[in-house]
Amino acid sequence: MPLSWYLVLAALLFCIGLYGVLARKNAVAILMGVELMLNAVNINLVAFWRYFTPDKIGGHAFAVIVFAVAAAEVAVGLALIISIYRRRKTVAADEINLMKW
Repeated sequence: MPLSWYLVLAALLFCIGLYGVLARKNAVAILMGVELMLNAVNINLVAFWRYFTPDKIGGHAFAVIVFAVAAAEVAVGLALIISIYRRRKTVAADEINLMKW
């Protein structure tokens, strides 16, 4: 498969994630959109590694780091969303105004 197919797939996945972040009002859906964008980055990292430097392990190392960051981000994000849900009984991003005075 040519590199462009992976790049198109990653761009499509990133656009879907960006749409999910910008268009959704549910905090869980926004978090899922962010995860889709991170997975698009992973596809790009592994694809560029495969086509440009397959003898080095740098692409896989970066992908593993991004996976770890994404897992930590999901854990913290879901903990925050659950905490907010317990206090306010909603996960709508428009109604979450904890930082406002």
